[in-house]
Amino acid sequence: VQLQASGGGLAQAGGSLRLSCSVSGGIVFSINALAWYRQAPGKTRELVAHINNGERTTYRDSVKGRFTISRDNAKNMLYLQMNSLEPEDTAVYYCYLEDPWKEQYWGKGTQVTVSS
Repeated sequence: VQLQASGGGLAQAGGSLRLSCSVSGGIVFSINALAWYRQAPGKTRELVAHINNGERTTYRDSVKGRFTISRDNAKNMLYLQMNSLEPEDTAVYYCYLEDPWKEQYWGKGTQVTVSS
């Protein structure tokens, strides 16, 4: 299973970015849980948002109301719409997949930098 994240970049505080993650590898995409994590310099990796195979979503408190996670099962795609960005959102963002047998897969990260 391969995950490829894209869409990172530089944004000003208050701006928006949309991250995408394509998933390939012969899996049945719709049965898997998906998530976005992030890791800022000197900090541990943290869960940003999660979406299960029933499309139930959860978010860390600091991004609630600003970020939206979504998935397109027909296209094997995961998304993260990030609005009202803050400098504290600066991090490398990783997409993540967990299959029903608890196997975990990570994509390479995409850098998000928010300037004040």
